Amino acid sequence: MRKVQFSDDMIRIRDARHHDPFAVLGRHPDGDEVVVRVFLPHASEVSIAEGNLAMTRVPDSDFFEWRGPAKKIPDRYRLIWRDSSHHDHIAHDPYAYPPQLSEFDLHLFSEGKHHQAYRFKGAHEHEVDGVAGVLFAVWAPNAERISVVGDFNGWDGRRHPMRVRPGSGVWELFIPDIGPGSFYKFEIRNRHSGEVLLKSDPYGQQFEKRPNTSSIVVGTSEHDWQDGGWMQRRAQADWQHTPMSVYEVHLGSWQRGIEGEFLNYRELAAKLVDYVLQLGFTHIELLPITEHPFDMSWGYQATGYFAPTSRFGTPDDFRYFVDYCHNHGIGVILDWVPAHFPKDAYALARFDGTPLYEHADPRKGEHLDWSTLIFNFGRNEVKNFLISSAVYWLKEYHIDGLRVDAVASMLYLDYSRTEWIPNQFGGRENLEAIDFLREFNAVAHSECPGSLIIAEESTSWPQVTRPTYLGGLGFDIKWNMGWMNDTLRYMSNEPIHRQYHHDLLTFSMLYAFTENFMLPFSHDEVVHGKGSMLNKMPGDEWQRFANLRLLYTYMFTHPGKKLLFMGTEFGQGLEWNSAGVLDWYVLQFPLHRGMQLLVQDLNHLYRNSAALYTSEFEWQGFEWIDCHDSHQSILSFVRKVQDDFLVVIVNFTPVPRTEYRIGVPRGGAYREVLNSDSYLYGGANMGNGGEELWAEDMPWMDRPYSIKVTVPPLAGIVLKPQG
Repeated sequence: MRKVQFSDDMIRIRDARHHDPFAVLGRHPDGDEVVVRVFLPHASEVSIAEGNLAMTRVPDSDFFEWRGPAKKIPDRYRLIWRDSSHHDHIAHDPYAYPPQLSEFDLHLFSEGKHHQAYRFKGAHEHEVDGVAGVLFAVWAPNAERISVVGDFNGWDGRRHPMRVRPGSGVWELFIPDIGPGSFYKFEIRNRHSGEVLLKSDPYGQQFEKRPNTSSIVVGTSEHDWQDGGWMQRRAQADWQHTPMSVYEVHLGSWQRGIEGEFLNYRELAAKLVDYVLQLGFTHIELLPITEHPFDMSWGYQATGYFAPTSRFGTPDDFRYFVDYCHNHGIGVILDWVPAHFPKDAYALARFDGTPLYEHADPRKGEHLDWSTLIFNFGRNEVKNFLISSAVYWLKEYHIDGLRVDAVASMLYLDYSRTEWIPNQFGGRENLEAIDFLREFNAVAHSECPGSLIIAEESTSWPQVTRPTYLGGLGFDIKWNMGWMNDTLRYMSNEPIHRQYHHDLLTFSMLYAFTENFMLPFSHDEVVHGKGSMLNKMPGDEWQRFANLRLLYTYMFTHPGKKLLFMGTEFGQGLEWNSAGVLDWYVLQFPLHRGMQLLVQDLNHLYRNSAALYTSEFEWQGFEWIDCHDSHQSILSFVRKVQDDFLVVIVNFTPVPRTEYRIGVPRGGAYREVLNSDSYLYGGANMGNGGEELWAEDMPWMDRPYSIKVTVPPLAGIVLKPQG
């Protein structure tokens, strides 16, 4: 028998430093024969199952070899071994299989053009020559060695080192005889420093519940989608001219079980959809449910960009949630965070021992405000990662839209920092991020027809919601942060002082149609000491509720899509606490029930009134009646579509105005269709009741007719022409 030699390559395999284990392990020609070499730490004896061929241990090592005629052993063979605990194992040798990733996939990935990279990166069920297993792939160009470690190999980095695909920085390994449910990570040794890191899978589609951080192999989905009709209608919908009222939700604190436990996605679907349907919202927007380690980040520090958080169930549980929403006529929007990621050592930060997903220079690569890292948007593989994540949620989970967080921080190199690096032209614009956003929006709309991409963008950057071919960023909708901040600033004033700040209300109409705006009162306005929406309002209890009812009436009649954060719809008194649940008990009190009923009625008025939703993005749908009555702090305006219109009057003082005359577009009868001061909502019930109001043939405010109305204190009314 030939003496077995212990080579330098074998030493590097033993020390977990070899970049090409397939050059050493597996089946190789050896003159007129073949040699089969395996490395199995803790094995006492090893044989090849096909032919029951005993393997010889290389002296003083955990290597075993067999040499003999090639015809004695097939290309794909199984190993039988006994471990140090005298347990027997049998499995196919992973080093008997050729590379599995296609050159085309790798080429597209390196070019930054693989928009569905999640289909081959990460961990996927795979079959080769009739043998089932899992194919692992990870990008780490600065690694000397990467191993798959998991519950199937004792988390031993020596057992399953991966092969690198030259020129791509991608490593792969097909491991036979394992399947869905396996826990795994990547053990990475940096080629320069020798540092060894243990990392979760960037493309992992399921993770352990925090605080554990292992990735989990996900099998083929068993969910049978029932929303084909919804998806077809969505692709053809004229969303700009249809109502859109969004209920923003943090799933962990909306409701919980009787012992304070999180509800499953399936339980949440039934409860949440029933509630949203009752209140008349058209969409649910979820604070990020991408996997994240820290509850108090609310999901905005994501570590799993392809995984719904395990806090609320499995990936198929979340598919059920979305499907249930669609089958009850509710759209689902997901908050998505491509601007930054956390520094957790097990995740993306310094993934292969170098700044890989982030910039190396902290002046470009770190958000000091949030203690997070900034993606390197100029790197093709990073763009692939983020665009693939967006496409993944839109295609694989049928998400109807993504609300992109912190867009302003992406656009400006000097965003919230004193030290920064100018772009190549000396400017403050982040040209790489701008190119990324345009490409991301173009791909999302091309790959996923009918999906909406919404920007949280708080600056005056032009053309955020204009097409990329016109020089825009390509978003569909932009949050109107200016309107939100100005309006809340105005409402915080005592009514007697509001006459001096009237411009805060009227200014929004100077730019209201420069973008496709959504009016948001989001979670950001009810945390970090800002107080609840109710407690932002001045005055005693009655005035605070009246002010908030007035604010919502103004919001729902102002041009723009609508968004309310959970709890604000019934006037929760306490600031939002993500560690608890909403104060549902307050609904036993009339003022809170009245607030909830008003939001319900506003939603129904909005959805049933073409004049309110048809031209939200076009100036033709709005006309001032009087924007100058600062002395009495009253605004009046018309919302219209063709010959259909509504008249809106809002009074921001506690003084009732009787026989208040305004001009109207035409004569005839008018009826009050909404009054936020109604006793049904907890108001004083001052107004115009159910009586018909007749417009007089008296020109007023440059209009041919006028009408005298009673405008209740701290309230808004909506009039509709009759006939």
